[in-house]
Amino acid sequence: MVDGYLGTLTTEERSLLHLINQQLPSGGWEAPATLTQAGISAAVHVQRKHIPRTLKRMEKNGLLNVAQRHIPGGKQRKRVYTLTETGRQQADALSQRILDKIVRHGDASVRLETLWSRTTPILELLSHLDEGMTYHEQALVSPVSNPEGIASIDAQYGEELVRRMFARAWEDGKITRDEQSLLNEVVGFLGMHPERVRRLSNEARQSLKIPPPEEVYYDMILQALDDGEILQDEIDLLDTFRVHFGIDQLTHQNLLERARQTPVISEHYHTYAAAVKTALKDNVITADEHAILKTLQLKLEISDVEHERIMREVVGDSVR
Repeated sequence: MVDGYLGTLTTEERSLLHLINQQLPSGGWEAPATLTQAGISAAVHVQRKHIPRTLKRMEKNGLLNVAQRHIPGGKQRKRVYTLTETGRQQADALSQRILDKIVRHGDASVRLETLWSRTTPILELLSHLDEGMTYHEQALVSPVSNPEGIASIDAQYGEELVRRMFARAWEDGKITRDEQSLLNEVVGFLGMHPERVRRLSNEARQSLKIPPPEEVYYDMILQALDDGEILQDEIDLLDTFRVHFGIDQLTHQNLLERARQTPVISEHYHTYAAAVKTALKDNVITADEHAILKTLQLKLEISDVEHERIMREVVGDSVR
């Protein structure tokens, strides 16, 4: 879930806007981290697990070029993504439609483009807009690739995972080289800024509420299973964590089975649930509200099963 105007755009639309001015450097060897899955997920304010599905669909629809490049500071080459000519045309059209919108700035109504410095990424500009199209001087949401600012709810799951891992590492008052190596892998996987990581480390050290390693490992499995499958780089990350914290295969299998039985929810599940709750505030869903919810359900790709689950949860809350 993403706050403000950005939350009204799909992950694909935000990905188009992120990649609109991104190009592979000449030479064909290195590429910036902003073009990787971690870089894109950080920029568009979603969990890393939601990105492969979106990028695969965009590639299939002819919107993306995919290549293998070395990322500065990385050990292995990674897949990087840039827009095709068709993708660039769609991104340009989307960008212009958005920039032509009238927004509230102070006491005036202005075209959004007048507030845009072209050196500023367009997603950063849009992070200052609320859903009512009012421009705020402070960003409403900040990507985890930025040093500070409030991350989206999706990205906060990644922050909490890193905070809990730091709590484990600080248990004996110091972080060993092996622990630091493991943390670096997780942080790199999430595309998180070093300054944000330091803040999370300090918060963990001050609170020292140490979660059991199995609890942290279970959270990692849940995130990895978010779209129903565990990718190879996630398997490698889980193996590293499991070996480091001495989690045996039996415990791993039990936690994996428990995670597989946990219902997987869509990326925009909580956004849709909030809309249903608002519609049911007076305990009645009118015909107009039903039509709006149906349109929202399709747009947010909420399954009928998830819709029914949300209805049961909301009605149950209202009864209690």
